[in-house]
Amino acid sequence: MNATSLLLFSPLPPPKHPTPLPTPSTHSVSISNSNIFRPVNNIRPISSRPDFRVRADDGDADGGADDYDMDEDEVDEVDNKKDFDVDYDTAAELAAAVAGHGGDEDIAMVNSKSFVFTQGWDSEIIVDYRINEDEFHKICLLDCDFFIRKPPDPDNDVYDFREMYVTPPDTDIYAIPKILAPMPQKYIRCAQSDYGCYNVTEPPIDAPRDPMYKSEKEVLKVFLTKHYRNRRLGDPEFALDFEEIYVIDSKTKSISRAKVVVTVPGGRNRDRKNDLLVVRDNGDSFKIIPPGERDNPTTVIEKEEWNTTRQDMEKHLRKLRDFSVSNWF
Repeated sequence: MNATSLLLFSPLPPPKHPTPLPTPSTHSVSISNSNIFRPVNNIRPISSRPDFRVRADDGDADGGADDYDMDEDEVDEVDNKKDFDVDYDTAAELAAAVAGHGGDEDIAMVNSKSFVFTQGWDSEIIVDYRINEDEFHKICLLDCDFFIRKPPDPDNDVYDFREMYVTPPDTDIYAIPKILAPMPQKYIRCAQSDYGCYNVTEPPIDAPRDPMYKSEKEVLKVFLTKHYRNRRLGDPEFALDFEEIYVIDSKTKSISRAKVVVTVPGGRNRDRKNDLLVVRDNGDSFKIIPPGERDNPTTVIEKEEWNTTRQDMEKHLRKLRDFSVSNWF
């Protein structure tokens, strides 16, 4: 079984090594606002709108800690009633630009007769009523289906995080999900991105009429990235706000907000259309970098293969260290 990943990303290139290089096991994913409308192959196309899906290999491992140093600077959030930390790289003199407060365009709130406020409830509690799934964004993941209330809007990209449910796949047993971070108390326009893997297998020899390859998609996490200032997709100033990303985890059946490190000059008042988002560590690490710091895929593959080769060599040498040299003579 093989897995295919897109948009590899890593730090500096490694030295060349003559030993055989195995298949890489650690990858990263980058998303750029400048090419956000580039089409990506999709198994289940929902509409003709731009696709924001993110895919990564299921063998992702932890990255180096030096790449993601976290500062504890507190930055006021304009959109939420509660604060959430956004880490800026103070070494690049970015902390001085965090004083701006943007005038976000509020979306008019619409009252719903069936609205049930679920934030603040204890998680893992099954409710004794059924919901009308047509009134919710249904997000299908590997281990669960996630529902977030969908206010009426022609763009179909407005989320109301005040009411959310989770169910086992394709069932009607609704429960309150785990909410691990403060959620916005008003409507938010978000772009949905899938983080998962493709498992490609070959059919058995005794089935010659089957397709040459069988591909299965596993969605492990979903990222909901806010539209900057809640702008519509058709707005000439449209950009994604990579500082505000909500992560839905299939394994824990929870929703949280991503901790993002910003290393782009300009801080909060920068031009966000040039942001490049790097996602690593199985979708747990988020970093915004300038596009010029992006490594090409060849560099990423060479680095990961070199690291894997060194690990294999260390395992081999570790076996030899268990024997006494005097016994060889």
